[in-house]
Parts: sequence; structure tokens; C-alpha cells
Amino acid sequence: MLPKANRLKKKKDFEKVFKQGKGAKEDFLILKFVKNNLNQSRFGIIVSQKISKKAILRNKVKRRIRESIKMELAEIKNGFDITLIAVPGLETKSFHEIKGMIDKIFAKTKILKIHPVVRQDAPSNDGAKSKSKK
Repeated sequence: MLPKANRLKKKKDFEKVFKQGKGAKEDFLILKFVKNNLNQSRFGIIVSQKISKKAILRNKVKRRIRESIKMELAEIKNGFDITLIAVPGLETKSFHEIKGMIDKIFAKTKILKIHPVVRQDAPSNDGAKSKSKK
């Protein structure tokens, strides 16, 4: 569970994020965010009945998203209201896949304090290996 100070609860806060916020999409997640004038970032999670008619499945998705956010909470910049919206298909993903999506979307929107370095594999030069002399 996220600390109370890090939760978006009021309808007007959600509306502000939707009307004024910027957004990004990664696989089965949509992120919308807007700056707030607070010392902490607040999060709202939306999992509609389009995901599943069963509340058990929707709550499972919310718990996985919440835990992923909780793991990154110290690395997230202060002063944002952030809403994560689940898109149908997310309910089939494992916790690690959801965590990966959240990490990518946070990096894409530059919400993290330290931007992760995206490494690209260097092309291998198997044919150009130098032989050492003995």
C-alpha cells in the first residue's frame, strides 16, 4: 500500500491530471502527469471494468501496479500528480512484466530523479578479432 501522502484521492485532482497533464503510453499502460505544488508526488491508479468484470482481477492488477510504484518511490521526483491507467491485456502480464513497463514509462517521461542509461549492444566484430602473439 502506498503511503497516504502519495495517493491521489479527490475527483478534482484526477480531473486536473486529465485536463492539464501530459501523457505517455507503454504497452498496456497509459501514464498522465501534471506538476503539483507539494513536496511529494501523488499517484492514482485506474483499472476499469474493460480489464475484467471480476473485481478480484482488477484488484490484483492494482496491487501489482501499486507495489511497482512503491519500489520506485524513492527514485521519483517530487511535485507530480501521476495517474496510471491500465489498458485491457495488462491483466495477463506477470508482476515483473508490469514492473518493466512502469520502469520504461517513468524513464520515457523523465519522472525519475536519476535517468537510467539505456544501453545499446555494440555490434560484435567476431571476424575482426586480433590474435595475440606468443
